[in-house]
Amino acid sequence: MNILKTLLATTVIVVGGFSAACAEYPERPITLIVPWGAGGGTDATGRILATLMEEELGQPINVVNRTGGGSVIGHKAIADADPDGYTLGIITTELSMFHWLGTSELTYKDFTPLGLYNADPSAVVVRTDGPFDSMDALTAAIEENAAAIRAGGANQGGVNHLAYVTLVNELDGNRAFWVPTEGAAPALQLLASGAIDVGVVQLPEAQGLIDAGELKALSILGTER
Repeated sequence: MNILKTLLATTVIVVGGFSAACAEYPERPITLIVPWGAGGGTDATGRILATLMEEELGQPINVVNRTGGGSVIGHKAIADADPDGYTLGIITTELSMFHWLGTSELTYKDFTPLGLYNADPSAVVVRTDGPFDSMDALTAAIEENAAAIRAGGANQGGVNHLAYVTLVNELDGNRAFWVPTEGAAPALQLLASGAIDVGVVQLPEAQGLIDAGELKALSILGTER
C-alpha cells in the first residue's frame, strides 16, 4: 500500500471508527468538495490532486464545487458529510476568518486534516494597459486616495483581502475599496474587463492572463523573491 493510500485509510479509521474490514477501502467513488469556484487556484490544484488520487486509489474522484458565502457553503458541506471516507474536501485559510466575520461558527476543530498539499503567496496584479506600471505607482496612488482604487479578489476577509487591507493601512489608513468574489477566476475576469483596477490573487491563478499579455504582476507578497 503506497503512502497516500495508507494516509487516507488511517484517517478514515480514526474518523469513522472502522474495523479491519475497511482494508478494502475505497470500494466505490469518492467525492472531493472544493469550496471555491471553477477556474481558480483551489479548483485547479484540487483537480490535480484528484487525478493523482485516482491513480493511486483505483476509484474515481469526483470533484464538486460548492460555492457561496465566501466559501462557507463548501466548508460546511465538508464538515457535515458522513465521516466514512467517501466525502473528502479542501479547506483554505479563509476558514480561520469565519468566526470573526460572523458568517459561520466552523473552525479547524470541525475537520480532520490529511495533509497540506499546496501553498502559494499572494500577488498584486494589474492590467498591462492600466494606470499602474509599477508597485511604486500603485502605492503612490494608495497614499493619495486608497478608496478611489477598486481592488478585488476571493472573499471578504480572505487571505488576499487581508493582504491588501494591510498594505492600505500601512500606506494610507483610509478604507480600502474591495470587491469580493467567489474565487480568483471571477476576480480576474473583472480585472481584465476593467471593472476593477487591482487584483490580489495567488500568482499561478493569474499566470495564464499574464502569459497572454493581458495582466502583469507588480509584486509577490511572500517572504522570498
